[in-house]
Amino acid sequence: MVDSLDQAARSAVMARVRGKNTKPEMIVRKLVFAAGYRYRLHVRKLPGSPDLVFPSRKKVIFVHGCFWHRHDNCAASRIPKSRVDFWSDKLNGNKARDQRNQEALIHAGWRVLVVWECELGDLIVLEDRLRLFLGPITMKSVINGHSKY
Repeated sequence: MVDSLDQAARSAVMARVRGKNTKPEMIVRKLVFAAGYRYRLHVRKLPGSPDLVFPSRKKVIFVHGCFWHRHDNCAASRIPKSRVDFWSDKLNGNKARDQRNQEALIHAGWRVLVVWECELGDLIVLEDRLRLFLGPITMKSVINGHSKY
């Protein structure tokens, strides 16, 4: 398949792809906040700058797009038919970087949850999964509004 845009136009389109505050991330943030949990956003001191950070719980959540992060066995994670070598290297590099960041966080004592874009299709199941991962809301977690992160 031939790209209908020239290189400059394609570059401009790709530059607008956001890495933070994406629609899937905003949905997860609203679910977590509505459930009573409080968090920090994109803590740059942590490997991979997790999307949501819960310092008092030592837990982080990444919200990954299925395409950009190569969600296994997901239809949305297919490599485009044009420039296969470029996309394969790019997307596999993203996946390898994600794995390194998650391993570094786990090694540092953090628990990691990855929420995939395709999981937003069933918000009830997702909310249960988030609650199970985050654990009960305690007065300490509600009051603890200050953190070194």
